[in-house]
Amino acid sequence: MSDKSFLDWPFFEEHHRVLAATLDAWATEHMAELTAQEHEDLDGTCVKLVRALGAAGFAGYAVPASGGGHLEKLDVRSLCIIRETLARHHALADFAFAMQGLGSGPISLFGSAQQQSAYLEAVAAGRKISAFALSEPNAGSDVAAMECRATQDGDHWVLNGCKTWISNAGIADFYTVFARTNDSGGAKGISCFIVEAGTPGFDVTERIDLVAPHPLGTLQFKDCRISDAQRVGDEGRGFGIAMATLDVFRSTVAAAALGMARRALDETLNYTASRDIFGGKLDDLQLVQAKIGEMALGVDGSALLVYRAAWTKDCAADRVTREAAMAKYHATETAQQVIDTAVQLHGGKGVTKGYIVESLYRDIRALRIYEGASEVQTTIIARQTRLSHEAH
Repeated sequence: MSDKSFLDWPFFEEHHRVLAATLDAWATEHMAELTAQEHEDLDGTCVKLVRALGAAGFAGYAVPASGGGHLEKLDVRSLCIIRETLARHHALADFAFAMQGLGSGPISLFGSAQQQSAYLEAVAAGRKISAFALSEPNAGSDVAAMECRATQDGDHWVLNGCKTWISNAGIADFYTVFARTNDSGGAKGISCFIVEAGTPGFDVTERIDLVAPHPLGTLQFKDCRISDAQRVGDEGRGFGIAMATLDVFRSTVAAAALGMARRALDETLNYTASRDIFGGKLDDLQLVQAKIGEMALGVDGSALLVYRAAWTKDCAADRVTREAAMAKYHATETAQQVIDTAVQLHGGKGVTKGYIVESLYRDIRALRIYEGASEVQTTIIARQTRLSHEAH
């Protein structure tokens, strides 16, 4: 059983501890059944997970009360607890929950009352699946290089262009899409739109297979016509909408990595305590003890950074660019190291399909890339640190 003592830290309130216990019990009871067909029916499993998370009430934390959620605003500590817990149980469940929040995030933060009513209540109930369409073939980390365009035509917009590496591509009911609406250049002149699946001129043209499969694909817009009522926020403010959304959800990526690292540590503790070697147990060896000590140190260090960022966003600051970047960088890089150590200590079983540490080894790798690669995070940390130094 994973160490839960971190929940006694002053970052949390009682409702956070209740949420953690309730979700852990729910996942223990239902996760195996919900994910039993993941290899035969990936899309169907993801849809089933979203529906189940909605029915159980957990997707209600992915949206604010104005859209049918449980809390007045998005509570990053709750989001992190949910992602950490789900990732510890099963990475695909974490993915299903995360995309409900990220895909609808622009609407939660900047959407009109009509947009929130039309989409967020269904997201909270698990009836509608959302997607976040920002990246392009030539605009991943460099969002300002975006080429997808939206041209105004009366009270409509016409979208043309391509988005790729889009999670939930093909199963989402709606997509929050970012497109350039004027030629200001750079980060200026980008706007955000809601595009529903099945809109004429919008197609999912490719599905992309990953080392740890989840629904991912390429979107194509060709004279895709949508109403101005589908624009989120002010025209030309899309870059700020995207960054504000990532500012909320970037810490939750770190939480998911933390959950995977906790599971790897748990599995390692159980295995090394039972594995016979040299007349004793594997965890009797000092070298193994040193490795476990390093793993535990990495897990706790990540947890402190994750929940510092989450608490700061919830209670102390509107923006946590530096804190979230630190959490995301440290937790994902450390989880990779912790899981690699777990694989090594499991020996041949660590690289055998069907063992949890082998799947964790594949699951963790993408987290060091999406929502800002580790190299991008270090750049953000350096810039924010310099700005803080100059301000003081």
